[in-house]
Amino acid sequence: MAPKRPAEKNTKPKAASGKRVDPERMHAAAQEAIAGLRDRIDEGFRASAAMPAVRDEQLPRAATDDAIGDFSWALTEDAKLLQYGGPRADFRATDPWRVMRIMSEFIEGFDKLAQVEKGVSIFGSARTHPDDPQYLAATELARLLGEQGFSIITGAGPGIMEAANKGAKLAGAPSIGCNIELPFEQGANPYVDTLVAFRYFAVRKTMFIKYSSAFIIFPGGFGTFDELFEALTLIQTGKISQFPVVLFGTHYWAGLVRWLNSKVLAERKISPGDMDLMVVTDDPAEAARVVVQAYEMQLKTARARADAANGTIARTQT
Repeated sequence: MAPKRPAEKNTKPKAASGKRVDPERMHAAAQEAIAGLRDRIDEGFRASAAMPAVRDEQLPRAATDDAIGDFSWALTEDAKLLQYGGPRADFRATDPWRVMRIMSEFIEGFDKLAQVEKGVSIFGSARTHPDDPQYLAATELARLLGEQGFSIITGAGPGIMEAANKGAKLAGAPSIGCNIELPFEQGANPYVDTLVAFRYFAVRKTMFIKYSSAFIIFPGGFGTFDELFEALTLIQTGKISQFPVVLFGTHYWAGLVRWLNSKVLAERKISPGDMDLMVVTDDPAEAARVVVQAYEMQLKTARARADAANGTIARTQT
């Protein structure tokens, strides 16, 4: 006689918040998340009392040809690319057409940032107020790096991004902002000298990595975590090397570090050496020193590779 199957419980799955969810609630949560992001950005600009700069480089939020011929112009280009849709007759609304736009965005980014030789990307919350110790630390750290000849790269928004661009300006260093198209209007902080606007996160993320010799991660949210783990994954897989990732704010990051040690490392989801890929500090001077030393090592390695390549060419010609 076959055993009886246990009765199925009539329960709904729970979100990380503990609330029960269904597709409708998840959709509403996504809309709330977008509204929350807008509120944080607006709060950051209000707190700084510096209105976001409006420039030609910023993307228009209107139904122009950027809408690729459909009626979903309120969606960002990233959203149009990533959403599932049925077959469309208009070629301009297909993914091959978007590939050309993505390619042109890469070209524009490479062109505008080609002169950056010593770059450091600084990430953190848009909500951080100018009187917050983290804002002041980001300004000081960017100033120290700027005085060492580094260009400062941020997401161009308020909060920590504004603080870093401000520090670059104080040092007379290049102050760069890589903006991203969002579902609502977004300006750039007034301390950005060179602004590059992107429609696609993938292109923007490539620019952050390509033109940086280090990432400095201040307290922030999902976007900050995204850049943190993107860099760690690229290091772990050998795509980039000798690339320091500095977590600034020991108290803020302590829980994450404990979890990585006690769960992720303990269950062998990562290797012991992976924990050494991150530097945790509260000292702007120490963070700057880590970046400078890593950059010197990067130069040394690059020269050694060039010498080895030249030696190989010389041997083949003799």
